[in-house]
Amino acid sequence: MAHKKERLNELDEEMKASEFWEDQERARKKISEANSLKDWVQPIDKILTAVDYLETFYPEAKSGKEESLIQEMDQELSQAEKELRSLELKRMLSSELDPKACTLEINAGAGGTESCDWVSMLARMYERWFQRRNWKYQVLDRLEGEVAGLKHIQYQVEAPYGYGYCKAEKGVHRLVRISPFDSSGRRHTSFASVEVAPIIDEEIPIEVRPEDIRIDTYRASGAGGQHVNKTDSAVRITHLKTGIVVSSQQERSQIQNRERCLKMLKDRLYELEVAKKEAALKNISGEQLINGWGSQIRSYVLQPYQMCKDLRTDYETADVDGVLDGELDPFVEAYLKNKGS
Repeated sequence: MAHKKERLNELDEEMKASEFWEDQERARKKISEANSLKDWVQPIDKILTAVDYLETFYPEAKSGKEESLIQEMDQELSQAEKELRSLELKRMLSSELDPKACTLEINAGAGGTESCDWVSMLARMYERWFQRRNWKYQVLDRLEGEVAGLKHIQYQVEAPYGYGYCKAEKGVHRLVRISPFDSSGRRHTSFASVEVAPIIDEEIPIEVRPEDIRIDTYRASGAGGQHVNKTDSAVRITHLKTGIVVSSQQERSQIQNRERCLKMLKDRLYELEVAKKEAALKNISGEQLINGWGSQIRSYVLQPYQMCKDLRTDYETADVDGVLDGELDPFVEAYLKNKGS
């Protein structure tokens, strides 16, 4: 901790210098390093301050039986414990890519309209999760279902360690419920896959050859299928060797969307290269999951009983409504602890 503070102080002094911005690239890297250090130093300082306060005044409040002050201090202790758990999770994020921002995309699998509706439910769940964590996010691409819901949606998540946390969600998610689209009221099983990729904010040594990709264009659309423009500005790129597919309709022009797609493709390919080198990420270097039976990471059962269970860690809860409202941290924590064990 002491060396982190010393390094942060050094960077603060460098950033005060008048010549700091003469080398823009160097300055950007220094600021990024400083922000990363602050993510550790500031929470630890806050926890230590809270501990000092509680050690000083809690015994006095207890002896004086000051209930309102005791309640306030209990809340302070609870918050300090929560921040300490958060730091412990961050300590487990040791991969080269974990500190990066990321993209998260959801695709409908087996189940037709049911799965499209499931994608929209997962989209709401992740948006609530992002909001709980005060993460910035935006929709990069979306494709409406033919009857209801979404066939596909992709987010860009701008948050420290966004990839490190979101990678816990990578895989196939299975829903069991009484179908609202079935007049007979039968139980249906639906699938949706979640893909997560880091956003690399520097030049990376990845070459994408024209003969290795297929580029498709289509008309961008917004909520409800309304066309947001009258040209085929949206772009989808398929990497033929790995099967990776990226798409974008966020930008107004086809050229801009193509550039964004190429950047996302390079990020995905770089992720695979890093995965090959890191023993902690073995067995995921390019392996594609089947979006259906037998490959799910988590099951969400709404009927005949309520249960959400992660099949990798065995963590489960009966509070499915809470999970679908964005209470994902316990699942992420269980996943990271399991990966670190």
